[in-house]
Amino acid sequence: MSLKNVRLEVMQFLEKDVESLIEKYLIPIEKIWQPSDFLPNSEGDNFFEEVKEIRELSKELPYDFWVVLVGDMITEEALPTYESWLMDVEGVNQVDRENAWGKWVRHWTGEENRHGDVLNKYLYLSGRVNMREVEKTTQYLIADGFDIGTDRDPYKNFVYTSFQELATYISHNRVAKIAKKSGNKQLGKMCQIISGDEMRHHHAYSEFVERIFKVDPSQMMMAFHYMMKQKITMPAVFLRESGGKIGTAFEEFSNTAQRIGVYTSKDYVDILQKLIDRWEIDKITNLTDEAEKARDYLMKLPSRMLRLADRIKIPENSFEFKWVEPAIIK
Repeated sequence: MSLKNVRLEVMQFLEKDVESLIEKYLIPIEKIWQPSDFLPNSEGDNFFEEVKEIRELSKELPYDFWVVLVGDMITEEALPTYESWLMDVEGVNQVDRENAWGKWVRHWTGEENRHGDVLNKYLYLSGRVNMREVEKTTQYLIADGFDIGTDRDPYKNFVYTSFQELATYISHNRVAKIAKKSGNKQLGKMCQIISGDEMRHHHAYSEFVERIFKVDPSQMMMAFHYMMKQKITMPAVFLRESGGKIGTAFEEFSNTAQRIGVYTSKDYVDILQKLIDRWEIDKITNLTDEAEKARDYLMKLPSRMLRLADRIKIPENSFEFKWVEPAIIK
């Protein structure tokens, strides 16, 4: 049987448990928070006073902070790309509405959609960013699409999402701390609750991988090895500003995030180690010789990458994005 058919068989085998995993990791729509819970009530008499408060508090946050918040928001707003990608994974059937994997993707997308929604509205009300430039960047990112190196392989895709959900948790959580430290408690609370969603989703995708390791350990190990050897591509890797070439804004955005400690190369290594520990890579049995070699590579990789991370130098000066004008940031 081909590897593709084996993966499809494993996905069909696991499908019977997906409904219970939806109940375990996703929150019913009637119970979960909505963007309006964190934003001024446009129907209320105090709407303009609440907007004024947002604008005043926003003045206390530095330029690099706004660059990172904009980049995080744009990454979240590119959700159509992520949903369409996951819907095309082997074993996910979007035509059959009873397919549990398709249901998972739809419900997960519904939760994730709130993140970009609330951040977008907050940025608009803050008066700190050039929203038209931000909107053009968002449209470019969706139009340009992305290639995360997983093809339609569910094993590789679940490694990717396990990693990325933890990365976004770290980013939103650090942004929350910076906002709170500046006295902006509402923005801090908003970003913190977003990070909580990301952590739940990380645990879900990590459990998918755990379940695959139990039934197809060698191929799951090979998929993990493949993804880490080629390195995890960030979802906003094709980020560009208006008039720029594809991907030209990502490096500067990444430098900014590293400079203020929101997401660093050491965080990347830390996530890898957490996945190795979570999946107990050192204890997995019944591996082929090839998978054993893959395991050895993975076990040694964090220390190798940490040595490289220590050598990385981040530019001290801020890059001037069209999204945020330095002149208006005090």
